[in-house]
Amino acid sequence: MKTVLLLLISNIFMTFAWYGHLRFKDAALWKVVLVSWLIAFFEYCFQVPANRIGYGQFTAFQLKTIQEVITLVVFIGFSTLYLREELKWNYVVGFVLILAAVFFVFKKW
Repeated sequence: MKTVLLLLISNIFMTFAWYGHLRFKDAALWKVVLVSWLIAFFEYCFQVPANRIGYGQFTAFQLKTIQEVITLVVFIGFSTLYLREELKWNYVVGFVLILAAVFFVFKKW
């Protein structure tokens, strides 16, 4: 659970680093890049420990899958609440299909 919580926190930071600037189109690009890098530093402060703690309990493939699912969940909240974009049905279907991949990654074959 610690791994998942750290990945969740890291993804919140990374989502803001990558997409938070979209609301500030008038800001100079170099400033946006600099601020994004500063935010991304904190993402790494959570991502690296999450992977270090989780590796062994999970495989690297499973850690990446967990991270991607968390990224999608965080991004849905971010894009609808922060960017005020509409969550359309086709986006949901696409995300559900990606989530179906989790079954194949975690299933013991």
